[in-house]
Amino acid sequence: MTKVYIKTYGCQSNIADSEQIAGLLHKQGYQIVDKIEDSDIVILNSCAVKLRTQNRELDFIKHIPKDKKLFIGGCLPKIINIKKYSPTIRAIFDTNSILNLDNVIKKEDDKLSSKKEIRINISRIRKNNDIAIINIAQGCLGNCDYCAAKLSRGSLFSYKITDIKKEFKNALNEGCQKIYLTSQDNGCYGFDINTNLVNLLTELVKIDGNFKIRVGMMNPAYIINFLDDLIEVYKSPKIMKFVHLPVQSGSNRMLKIMNRKYKIEDFEKIVEKFRKAIPGITISSDVIVGHPLETEKDFKETIDLIKKIKPEVLNISKFGARPGTQAAKLRPLKSQVVKERSVILTKVFKGIINQKFYI
Repeated sequence: MTKVYIKTYGCQSNIADSEQIAGLLHKQGYQIVDKIEDSDIVILNSCAVKLRTQNRELDFIKHIPKDKKLFIGGCLPKIINIKKYSPTIRAIFDTNSILNLDNVIKKEDDKLSSKKEIRINISRIRKNNDIAIINIAQGCLGNCDYCAAKLSRGSLFSYKITDIKKEFKNALNEGCQKIYLTSQDNGCYGFDINTNLVNLLTELVKIDGNFKIRVGMMNPAYIINFLDDLIEVYKSPKIMKFVHLPVQSGSNRMLKIMNRKYKIEDFEKIVEKFRKAIPGITISSDVIVGHPLETEKDFKETIDLIKKIKPEVLNISKFGARPGTQAAKLRPLKSQVVKERSVILTKVFKGIINQKFYI
């Protein structure tokens, strides 16, 4: 029996994809192993969002034993010519070719597609038996100037609520107590099939069982349109009191350049309303520092916003140009400037956390 080791980088969607890869290959007669040294085949399910992650992935490739057959999937194959980094790569595939992976392996033939696969209610081997990660959609509606995910995962393709409910109930029957709803942007879920996230959550919280739903990242640009209804369904005891709202910058000028489609005032309104309606809720956000067009004034506005909002969680990323994006065409800031801004914002946030801890 051919033994397969799967290495995953990136977001919850990628983890969910790897669980499906494992389930499908197991069903097709492969043995999934936990150690690379026990494998015949190595599958790298890659992430293309950050340059730092890409560098880690390329380093991982360099250290794969020569006797292992290497196949690379995920987002990276559509972003860079990854085969030039290693002669040991047998074939590549993308997020729209997972159902064809058995053929990719057997024929050692590349498979890249722009046609979305319907991958819900299929075999999977969970990373954690207590947690079900359910992709509710693929792709997104955004065109952020710095983001490569759209280039690899494409436009929004939402799964039907009835299909999601079926997978949800199956996860509960298998003993899962936490259900993570994920996608590239949960905020725009259903816009392509005449529904939205509120309608989905309303149906899911009606399901009998002892479980908690964790809602993944939501773009402020979309949830502002149904904010009051979203907050109302969030009051359900079956939904974790956690909101991931990536703001990316505290400057309206930068948000326009990034093509984020909302204003700081929208973000502040969302946070304020959630905190007023659900005291103690955890607000998580993301910020990119050092965008090529970010000025000192823009950066100061970001610091001011973080001091004002005081999020419980803040993911700070240093800008790194991604191939094929609009921002990659711009002249980058000096690396020292980007590093300094990251250090400054990190200190600001740590100060906020320490202040909350000691109060």
